[in-house]
Amino acid sequence: MAAPKIAPADFIVGMAKGMAVLESFDTERQRLNATLAAQRAGITRAAARRHLLTLAHLGYLETDGSFYWLSSKVLRFSGSYLASARLPRVLQPTLSRLAAQTGESFSAVVRDADEVVIVARNDYKHYKNNSALGSKYAGYTPYGLHLGARLPIHATSTGRVLLAALSEAEFDAWAHERNLPRLTAHTCTDMAEFRSVVIKIKVDEYAIASQEHELGVHALAVPLRNMQGDTVAALNVVTQPSHLEPQVLLRDLLPLLQDAARELRSLL
Repeated sequence: MAAPKIAPADFIVGMAKGMAVLESFDTERQRLNATLAAQRAGITRAAARRHLLTLAHLGYLETDGSFYWLSSKVLRFSGSYLASARLPRVLQPTLSRLAAQTGESFSAVVRDADEVVIVARNDYKHYKNNSALGSKYAGYTPYGLHLGARLPIHATSTGRVLLAALSEAEFDAWAHERNLPRLTAHTCTDMAEFRSVVIKIKVDEYAIASQEHELGVHALAVPLRNMQGDTVAALNVVTQPSHLEPQVLLRDLLPLLQDAARELRSLL
């Protein structure tokens, strides 16, 4: 969703810088000092230091005097979102049903710039010993897959589905002079090849990412569209290659995802 326009006189530069510092903390860099925060937020070290001190004073960061890290207080934002946002509430029953059928882990994500954010997911452990499809579907959750987790858009099945929803002009703007970081030996880093992958996803209406974000993990995703035909999220399943090969994913799990997407359309 595009950010609403704002008049320059209404834009609070200090708040924007403070949020940039707060957003500098992620799974890659969980502890930052003033120098690292300045580099990641694109501001001076002096400004970063003041923002870190202020955020620590307000309780959003903890510190040992040199390094800072997020405190549990930041969960107020995610908790409020999950409690009030309609999308996670609508999707959760479907994710739980899919997990009960298969014993696999299912997630729904939305796009945020160059990342995807998990807004709903099931806990496969509840269904691990009760899979209707048998023991070969034993559940598995890759590292870092939890509510609120942010994943790189180019190396994930959900990210590719959401990029495929862009118009040609929008995708060109996104791809312009962009580097695709290599996360594993299997990650697609060539933009021409990646463009071809996205074009194919537009036609197929599903995406597979095989060990591109994390070694030992296959992921399959489909778009979630509303009644107007707009893609509002992506639905995916993840599994280890030892459990299911890509061909089996397409044969056994793609129809389940597609059926779920059709059922959810009138609710989105």
